[in-house]
Amino acid sequence: MIQWSILNKRNRAVEYLFGLARALCLPQSPPSATRTFVMSSGGKINNERDMSEVNDWQAWRSADAVCFDVDSTVIREEGLDGLAEYLQKGEDVRTITMQAMGGKLSFREALAKRLEIIQPTLSQMEEFSSKRAFSLTPGVQELITKLQTKQVPVYLISGGFLRLILPVAKSLGIPESNVFCNKVIFDDEGRYANFDPSAYTADTGGKGRVIADLIEQNSYKNVAMIGDGATDMEASPPAHMFIGFGGNVCRPAVREAAKLFVMSFDVLSEALG
Repeated sequence: MIQWSILNKRNRAVEYLFGLARALCLPQSPPSATRTFVMSSGGKINNERDMSEVNDWQAWRSADAVCFDVDSTVIREEGLDGLAEYLQKGEDVRTITMQAMGGKLSFREALAKRLEIIQPTLSQMEEFSSKRAFSLTPGVQELITKLQTKQVPVYLISGGFLRLILPVAKSLGIPESNVFCNKVIFDDEGRYANFDPSAYTADTGGKGRVIADLIEQNSYKNVAMIGDGATDMEASPPAHMFIGFGGNVCRPAVREAAKLFVMSFDVLSEALG
């Protein structure tokens, strides 16, 4: 009885610390790395929450395709905000962003308004891409390389723009055919004209539509979506699992709702074995 009392107290302490880590946006690690599980005499995990977490990590290890958000996930910055700052229109763009976050504008409306403010020319976007390379989030290159070594297809799905994201994809060895994002349309003189309205990612729920198509076209059985934001989380389903990422920006709503939430890509690399 004394032994089981000690074990139960230890298990409750582990659960408390795990909950505290989530509340503070601290890293969540695979069970094998940091968690202690109390086993019954039949070799089963007693705690249902522990069992659920084990299943989630097993699902990650068996993913047959992995989709990443880009801004504040694969890279540390927000691409469009960076372009706006570069063209000295950052403050006006942030105002629109805040309106969108407050539910006053749809994703498409906010995107259109921000681009109308920035009015980027082709030469400006090319100049920005060449002079202001984005910073890869620590650990993401190693994780993607590990997935590619295991022959797991990797996709980038973003509400950002191809001309800003393509250099990132190339640096990670991801083909353009595996990049799904928005496209700026220029006129014959290279001036901003519009953005491609047919892109799924120009609308709320667009990331989920991209993933649904990928599943249908490739018969994937276990697709993982990784990202920092609500638009990433809402893409599961159709993605079979969602992993929240808070290494650059920790969003409380995502942290609380995600079954798996990590602050470092090293945790995901470790879990792959």
